[in-house]
Order: sequence, then structure tokens, then C-alpha cells
Amino acid sequence: MLAPDTDLHDWLVEIRRDFHRHPELSWKEHRTSQRVHQILAEFGLEPRPVLETGVVADLPGPPGLPVVALRSDLDALPIQEETDLPFASVNDGIMHACGHDGHASMLLGAASLLSRESELPAPVRLIFQPAEEIGSGARAMIGEGVLDDVALIFGGHLDRHYPTGTLVVTDGVVNASTDSFKIVVNGRGGHAARPHEAVDAVVVGSLMVMAIQTIVSREVNPAFPSVVSVGRFEAGSAYNVIAASAVLQGTIRAQHPAVRSHLKESIHRIADSVATLHGAELEIELSEGSPPLENRPEPTGLAREAARRVVGPENVIRLEHANLGAEDFSNFVERVPGCYIRYGAQVAGREGFPAHSSKFDFDEDALATGATWLAEVAKVAGRAVAARSTDLTGDGASR
Repeated sequence: MLAPDTDLHDWLVEIRRDFHRHPELSWKEHRTSQRVHQILAEFGLEPRPVLETGVVADLPGPPGLPVVALRSDLDALPIQEETDLPFASVNDGIMHACGHDGHASMLLGAASLLSRESELPAPVRLIFQPAEEIGSGARAMIGEGVLDDVALIFGGHLDRHYPTGTLVVTDGVVNASTDSFKIVVNGRGGHAARPHEAVDAVVVGSLMVMAIQTIVSREVNPAFPSVVSVGRFEAGSAYNVIAASAVLQGTIRAQHPAVRSHLKESIHRIADSVATLHGAELEIELSEGSPPLENRPEPTGLAREAARRVVGPENVIRLEHANLGAEDFSNFVERVPGCYIRYGAQVAGREGFPAHSSKFDFDEDALATGATWLAEVAKVAGRAVAARSTDLTGDGASR
């Protein structure tokens, strides 16, 4: 178990609070990325901008070896903060309500630790990604080549469900896919006193909401966690007018590809059937989001080894239940093997508010733990990459 670094802890808290005070929305993380760039340069690294608000920096290792990548996210949410923290957001209507201020600080902490090493076992790439909250940042960064030469990738998320000082490492699927749908019901408006002359979009839309809710409960094997939720229903302009149209929007979550496909097909089938039944016309738009996030065995084993070194075997635990939240880190692990863990950040005795809440906060003691794990997993994975290269060539040189 590695001893905590007091100086690192205090520095990380200072950096995190600066990020928290100045949150920025997806694709607008200009101040945040400039601050990241400045700090990395102070470590002697040569950071480079990617897509204006992303930042990437490489730490050298033995020439010719593949790269181990570490990733954090940068963006905040359109939420008015209500924490009363002394470092609360100064940007009206914007808040770091999901811990990305902590994630960015942790990766900077890992950069600090790794830059002190005289030699790394393999090259390390630090990826500071924008736009995770809207699910487009990872794909865009991949399109810019941030995974070129990458053999393994690691990341993590602060989690108030687990005590500070624990690291949650689980193989298999750890996050769900996220897709969205929009259904426009086109009926025929009319006077509320003469409903027989109209096709009521409110009634048709309401029936769709109720029918859609039966997909998971009656069409999906209960062994496969999934969710379909309608989060928006908008219709009507006056109390005495039958609405001519209605708009429904919602989210689809699944941990299995076949279930994901089935949910989308069923929404289409049910919406079409209800509209036909009542003589309404329909427009359906299904938008594909991030795939399920699956930790593969080899990188998960390396992540677990690093976690044991950092917090001790007794503090390395598994996810207690299926997580249907989404994380666009899944786009990275779709292309290269990787592992995504959770950093326990629960404050004992303090009421906890969930992520994406206006009162969300986490235990800042988790920052040093996360930074130390990121640095350690880069070295553990780097040794695995170097050993694999030696096995392939027989002389320690990469092919």
C-alpha cells in the first residue's frame, strides 16, 4: 500500500477548487483546457490542443513500444449550483455536478507523479477530453488520432456510493449504452367540447408513454438490466383546445447489444401501432449514443493490481449492482482494451447528493488516491506492454 502524499493532496484540492469555481459546458472548456495546458507545461511536458478544448500530452518511454493511455473528462453541466461551498461556481447556470473537476485534477496529479520518474516502462499518453456529458467528445478525439499507437487505456469516475479510500474494479460491463428517441405525434386539433372532430395528440402520446413502459417489464429478460424512460412530453397550447401535435423524448439504456437493438425496435413498433390505432401520423427519430462500457479481463487485472498497490487488497472492491449510467469512455474501449474504475468518494456522516444534482459534492481526499492509482496503473500496464513486446521479438526490442 502506497503512503499518501500530503503535498500532492493539498495541490490537488487547490486545482480541483479552481476548476470547480470556473465550470464550462461541453465544447466550451476553453479556460479549463488552457489551465491544463499551463500545468502540464510546468511539468516539462509538451501538451497539444485537440479540437480546441481537448488536451493531449505524451510522456516518453523506451522507443518503439506501444502507448498506455490515461483519460479524464473536462466539461460541466447546465445546472445552477446550490452547494453553498466557498468555491462554488461563479458561472451562472453551470456547475461541475459530476466530478469532472476532480477527474481532471487527478490526471494532472498523475502527470506530476509520472514526470518525476527517471524512466517509464512504456510511453504514457494523457488525454483530457471535452464533451463527455453530451456523449460526443470521445468519438471526436478518436477521430483526431488520440488512440494511435495506444495498446491499453484506463480511466475512472468519482463515486459517492463507496467509502473514500476504496477503488472499485470490476470486469465485464460496468456502464450501459445510451440512445435517445424523439417521437412527434401529428393528430388533428379541434375544440375541446367536440373531441369527435379531432385526433387528440395528448391521448395518443399518453398511450404511447404507458405502452413504452411495458417494453422492459414484459419483453426483456429480467437478467439483462435495461431502462426506457420518457423524460419530456410537450403538447397543447390552451386548456380548451385539443392538441394537434405532441412531442415525446426519452432515453434508452442497456448493457447487452441484443437488448439495446430490441428496445429500439420495440419503441418503433409500439409508437407506429398506437398512432395507427387512433388515426394519427408519426415522426420517429432514434439517435445512437455511446455503447455499453465493457472492461476486458487483461486490463482489468492490471487495474486491480495497481489498485491493490495503492489502497491495499482489502480496499479493492467490485460494483455492487448493475450501473445503467452511460460513459463515453466506452468508445475508447471499443477500439483498444481498457478498464474504467470508480474512486470511492463518500463523506462519512454527510448527506450525499447524487451526481447531476445541484448539491453534488465529493470527498476531496479521493483526489490523491485517484491520482496515485492513475500513475501506478500506467507503470503496471507499461511493464505488461514491455513484457509483451519482449515475448514477441525475443530480444526486448519492439517489432
